[in-house]
This record gives sequence, structure tokens and C-alpha cells, in this order.
Amino acid sequence: MPELPEVEVTRRSFADRIAGAEIRAALMGKPLRWPLGVDPTMLTGRHVLAVGRRGKYLLIHLDQGVLLVHLGMSGSLQFASELPERGVHDHFELHTSRGVLRLHDPRRFGAVVLVDSMEDPRARKLLDGLGVEPLEPGFEPVGFHMALQQRRASIKQVLLAGDVVVGVGNIYASEALFMAGIRPTVRADRLSRPRATRLHGAIVHVLQRALALGGSTLRDFSSADGQSGYFQMDAMVYGREGQPCRACGTPIRQLRQGQRSTYFCPRCQKP
Repeated sequence: MPELPEVEVTRRSFADRIAGAEIRAALMGKPLRWPLGVDPTMLTGRHVLAVGRRGKYLLIHLDQGVLLVHLGMSGSLQFASELPERGVHDHFELHTSRGVLRLHDPRRFGAVVLVDSMEDPRARKLLDGLGVEPLEPGFEPVGFHMALQQRRASIKQVLLAGDVVVGVGNIYASEALFMAGIRPTVRADRLSRPRATRLHGAIVHVLQRALALGGSTLRDFSSADGQSGYFQMDAMVYGREGQPCRACGTPIRQLRQGQRSTYFCPRCQKP
């Protein structure tokens, strides 16, 4: 699944190029997770003002309304002056005066929703429960630790839930917990302030590193200009079950948490 770094890399790869564009046509393919909310022809003639992000949602601000775009489990965006003929997994297109924006989503868990504004009830339903952005000033160690004290679930599950801190998905949660030396099964409310502070710093570091490397391409992720990510080559534990820990040589272990694979070093990461 594209996580925060992949979504932000995608945003950066086309935001400046599409800003100011006039929408000349909008096309929908097979139904996505949520309906667009209007006939696609209603988008014709509107202009793109800017592209923002909240968690894993891209926010395409128009002169009339906002398009909320979620890449789901397998989605990716392309933006170019011309694109090949639409394929069976291409489910949304914006034809603009500056190029074509296309959502490719084989599993169709993605979504494109038009809302009147960020105060629209549909926008608030999707976004209001999201936690603090981990790469913005509002994410600070004391508040992070205080929020963890209210959670009895394992720290890995709390990170994935996204209501304490948003966008730290499966790959980056495993990597941040390794960097902080914390076993993923530790209950969140049992983390001391020093350990929570280390985890806070590790989350920021790991996400910044992922952004610098263009995100992670595990299957077919690429940015809107076709570039793959390389963070997975840097991973310390994720996807390395049975391989020696890069720090101590102990074989990396895998376990299942909430139907997701978790990777950790049993020596470096303490309960």
C-alpha cells in the first residue's frame, strides 16, 4: 500500500506542473471505493489551484471544490502531456490544459471524491479522525508520549491506526521501531517518556529518509512522473525475515499483527 512518503513523493512530482491548469474533461472507469459524487462532466471548465496532502489523501484544490484522492492498496498516479490509451486498470482521468492525470488502480481500493470544501461533511468524515502530521511542527515528543499513554494496544498497531500520528504505515512503522530499539509487541501505554522520545525521533528520521529516496517500490509504485522509489533497499528489518540483522547479525523475525507482517530483531529491539 502506498504510505505517506509515497503519497508525498507523488504529490511533489506533479503539483507544480498541474497548478493553474483548466480541466477539459474528466473520465471515470470502473467504480472505485467511494463514488465521485457528481457526474464527471461537472468538472469541465474548473481550474486546479494547488495540490496538498493530508495523511495518505491527496487534496486537489479547484476553483470550485476539492478532489480527495486516495491511492488505496495498489493505486498510483501518472501525469504527462500525453499518456497511452487507457487500460483495464485505469479508472479515473483528468484531461487538463497542462496534461493528463490518470489513476491506475488494479485492486480498485482507491477513491476520488469531489467535495464542496474541506468543511464538507464527506471531507470531515474522511479526514477528521486523522492524527498529527509526523513531518510538521505539531508532532512533538511530549504530546506523542501523552497520546500513547491512552492506548493499551501494541505500539505497532497504534502507529498503524493513524489517529495518534498519521501516515506511518507498515513499512515505516517496522523501521522506526527498529531504530528506536522497541519490540513491536510492546503495549503503547507502557513506553516510558525516553523510549517514546526515541520513537518520535525515529519516525521523523525514517520518513524523511524515505522521502529522500523516493519512497518504496515493493511491487509497482512509481511517482506521477514514472520514477520508482528506493527506500526498500535501505530497510533494516522490513522484508528481511531470516536474514542477519544489519546491526548485530541476529536473524530477523516476522510475526503477524492485525493481519499485517511485522519484522523485528529479537536482540536489538527490547520488550
